[in-house]
Amino acid sequence: MSQTQTQLRLGAIIQGPSGNMSAWRHPDAVSDASINVEFVTALAKQAEAAKFDFLFVADGLYINARSIPHFLNRFEPITLLSALALVTEKIGLVATLSTSYSEPFTVARQFASLDQLSGGRAGWNVVTSPLEGSAKNFSRDRHPEHSERYRIASEYLQVTKGLWDSWEADAFVRNKESGEFFAADKLHTLNHKGHYFSVQGPLNVGRSPQGRPVIFQAGASESGKAFAAETADAIYTRQETPELARAFREDVRRQLVVNGRDADDIRVFQGISVIIGDSEAQAEERYQQTAQLVSLEKALEYLGRYFEHHDFSQYDADAPFPDIGDLGQNSFRSTTDTIKRNAQARGLTLRQVALEEATPRPTFSGTAGQVADGLEAWFTGGSADGFIVRGGTPTAFNDFVDQVIPILQARGLYRREYEGNTLREQLGLREPENQFAARREEGAAV
Repeated sequence: MSQTQTQLRLGAIIQGPSGNMSAWRHPDAVSDASINVEFVTALAKQAEAAKFDFLFVADGLYINARSIPHFLNRFEPITLLSALALVTEKIGLVATLSTSYSEPFTVARQFASLDQLSGGRAGWNVVTSPLEGSAKNFSRDRHPEHSERYRIASEYLQVTKGLWDSWEADAFVRNKESGEFFAADKLHTLNHKGHYFSVQGPLNVGRSPQGRPVIFQAGASESGKAFAAETADAIYTRQETPELARAFREDVRRQLVVNGRDADDIRVFQGISVIIGDSEAQAEERYQQTAQLVSLEKALEYLGRYFEHHDFSQYDADAPFPDIGDLGQNSFRSTTDTIKRNAQARGLTLRQVALEEATPRPTFSGTAGQVADGLEAWFTGGSADGFIVRGGTPTAFNDFVDQVIPILQARGLYRREYEGNTLREQLGLREPENQFAARREEGAAV
């Protein structure tokens, strides 16, 4: 655990009725949750009342008829969070957006606008787009291979951060008497010319109330960790055990130091699912109720998404998980490596793998006290700085807020009030310097 962090932090993921691909069929589910603005607004207000650090919206750029149902019809993240910015006051707003299929100037402008709209609460979950089919929607002949996607992302972040520094915080004078609208020496033009991008600037949105939007990185591959250590403020990841999670966090923090950063300059969030019951037996019953909504056919389709939409129905479902070679290395690499490794180590059949992936066992399950115990153990043991919470059933998030949050607060592990107004303040992150102003000051000192 960070020496400066005594309380864990929480994000709430907005993901339709829940993570299960057939959860929309659950009797308690809002079946159109992924496109229901009243549902999402209520969730946002509930999370803010519970003092969550941020809302987190995942996204993807390619679907087909076999995709998860709530992926087929869902809000674009920045559009959704711009609406939620007007009905919330303190909670952070983190949107997923791809560096492989967008332009830095447009994205810098979008997030700067969200940051202004929300008073400094914007965060960008930077992804490189794992699905190869995404190229078909953006007039591309091919999907960039894994390592190239991260090289693109690295330069992309250099550009967006440079554009966010186009204006110093006090650049806009707006002096009606003198006619001076802005201080000319506080406007900076980027003039970036790199391998992938050529962007002049400046950005036509002023500096963020929090300096820059908070940068999240999602992924656990070696390339992903290196990218995060270079440029991210937070990581969204998922490891199966506290030991693996601790090793992951320690490795990322070590790489930050190698990059000349402080180890405490990043927050590592474990993505978790929860199911809560009055007893362990009731929690298990709720899990089984949700799991039984998924057919083998749908589970195989879900599994195939991770492996570039591979057709697993061609194999014997009750035979050992098939040898598919390197399939998945250019998509969800860390996830597909884990699936294949577990299948081999545990001797699982294709049926077992597919059904487990379609309805993963919740990270924490049982009574509210048991779930709180698990979170406390991971946090105090150095496995995470916080958690991004998803309900394992359509009502599990409500149970988490109503039953687990009060326990964490009573133990002194979670806030009762927000520490500030911006997302950086909630996460305990330093406001970044304006790189151009810093260079000017260094030059003046010399």
